[in-house]
Amino acid sequence: MTFGDLLLQQTINGLSLGAMYALLALGFTLVYGILELINFAHFNVFMVGSFVGLWTLQAMGLSGQSVILTGLPLLGVMLTALAVTMVVSGVLGVAIERLSLRPLRNVRGPAAMITTIGVSYVLFNIVLLTAGADSKNYPNPLPPLTWALGDAVLRLREVLIWIVAVALMLALHLFVQRSRLGKAMRATAQDPEAARMMGVEVDRVIVIAFFVGSALAGAGGLIFGLYYNFTSFIIGFTAGLRAFTAAVLGGIGNVPGAMLGGVIIGLIEAMGSQFIAAAWTDVIIFSILVLVLVFRPAGLLGRVAPNRS
Repeated sequence: MTFGDLLLQQTINGLSLGAMYALLALGFTLVYGILELINFAHFNVFMVGSFVGLWTLQAMGLSGQSVILTGLPLLGVMLTALAVTMVVSGVLGVAIERLSLRPLRNVRGPAAMITTIGVSYVLFNIVLLTAGADSKNYPNPLPPLTWALGDAVLRLREVLIWIVAVALMLALHLFVQRSRLGKAMRATAQDPEAARMMGVEVDRVIVIAFFVGSALAGAGGLIFGLYYNFTSFIIGFTAGLRAFTAAVLGGIGNVPGAMLGGVIIGLIEAMGSQFIAAAWTDVIIFSILVLVLVFRPAGLLGRVAPNRS
């Protein structure tokens, strides 16, 4: 395989990884934009979403590497799995906000952020104790369609991942920019007290932000399972840190920035594994996080805003 073909193949792989990281990063950026809170429980909402997707597919008769459905029935199964995963993950995010974070809404300091770390460990251990420590094989129902691009290979699952991720991110962008609730979210992010005085239901906006962000994390978890054909209780940590790096790189609190950051981190991971060494990938990614925080803390598309008093 020539260098050009290797580059093309890793670009395909990087865009698939980037789509997953972007969906996960959007959850970080939505919550931070409104509450200025880093929600570390988001890591394991992603992990729980991957298990919900697995159990949903199994409930519809898919297991292991079986390929038993084609055409429209397969499309219906995949859309059902995506919808169930997103709804369950969204409800989990709302429960986290309602039960763990809302009582701390007016508490100054890092109490809320520390609470999200505790919630993350609770989710981590619940899945560990109920599902077990071994990796679970994901169903692989997609037809083995491939397209040759020179010596590089583009598979159907990559195309579907791109379509789903782009559709979800575009829907979120239009929701935030065009809908009434999206305008309320932007107003709350800019000044929650002023938004409240103008009639915006701030608590409702926060709940919606947690639901949408967690639903996107669940979609990312399903994509992870379909892409790697496995899931485990441990997957939230590494993927979550990379998605957090993507959110910071793009400009945390900035929706297009989270999308851009996810794609960049996905490409860096794929290219680093191929052309440098897989062992150095994390060094590169987290060095970028440090450099961005030092030299451009607002991120590539973010802007420096005054602290709220």
